[in-house]
Amino acid sequence: MTRLLIISTLFLLWACEDETPEVEAVRLPGLMEVPEGFPVVPESEGNAFTMDRWELGKQLFFDPVMSVDSSISCASCHEPTLAFSDNKAVSIGVEGRAGRRNSPSLANIAYHPYFTREGGVPTLEMQVLIPIQEHDEFDFNILLIADRLTADPQYVAMAEKAYDRVPDPYVITRALACFERSLLSGWSPYDQYVNDETTNSLSPAALRGMELFLSDRTQCSSCHSGFNFTDYSFTNNGLYEEYADPGRFRLTAEESDRAVFKVPSLRNVAITAPYMHDGSLSTLAAVVAHYNTGGYAHPNKAERIQPLGLTMEEQQDLVAFLESLTDPLFIENPLFQKGE
Repeated sequence: MTRLLIISTLFLLWACEDETPEVEAVRLPGLMEVPEGFPVVPESEGNAFTMDRWELGKQLFFDPVMSVDSSISCASCHEPTLAFSDNKAVSIGVEGRAGRRNSPSLANIAYHPYFTREGGVPTLEMQVLIPIQEHDEFDFNILLIADRLTADPQYVAMAEKAYDRVPDPYVITRALACFERSLLSGWSPYDQYVNDETTNSLSPAALRGMELFLSDRTQCSSCHSGFNFTDYSFTNNGLYEEYADPGRFRLTAEESDRAVFKVPSLRNVAITAPYMHDGSLSTLAAVVAHYNTGGYAHPNKAERIQPLGLTMEEQQDLVAFLESLTDPLFIENPLFQKGE
């Protein structure tokens, strides 16, 4: 595999040579390059970043060898061009089995303090065990995956180079986590604006939407806060009066956690439709309209979820702001594409 180092360059299309001068090349973010205003990527004890580990993790991420029938890979539900999400209401596993929930984006997953919508997995290294064993995802066993990989000379060589051991469960979980920690996204028009307010990266509508988003009137930023647009808390947003999915209750068995889910990041949200834990809302306009109504009554609904009284123009402005969180340099970066 060709190593892609810190500097990558994307050349834009040229128009007619006689009429338009050459367009300046755009430098793509390099591997593990932390966006301006972001904290340092948290380190994992015993799994420091190296190129050998990253390359192994990337190959595993795109390889269907991880599923029982070798039909799907991690990338089947986390597509690079969709900010490592997918475009289905719920993800599809082996034999076409429908999953339980909508697939979240993996952008900036390195910063999450816990994983899954219940928050029951404490480390990124452990997270991969969930889709591996779920009946409606990979429906497999990591020991059997290791058996497959140890029969492959290429994987054996890569594992020994990266971790000085054969591709056992230790290597599989850590290599995948190493790759996923590199999925940093922070070069959206919004980021360009906050890092240099003299730029015109945000439209007037997006600027109005940003003001609404940050206002006490909407309280959007009370949950979707910070550089990653999430406080990683657990909440009920009044999507239903009765939920088929028990949410965090599945983990804790506490009634106060019934139909409560981890607050997602809004990074690249415009390209990760459909929305909500069950993919029941197909557009950002529908999401904003839901919050504008105040949602349905539920015993665990957050008190901050109240009718907003936004005009249609204000709702459109909020959508324009959310669209400004799309990071084209992240989704176009060849570092994260299969086979690069």
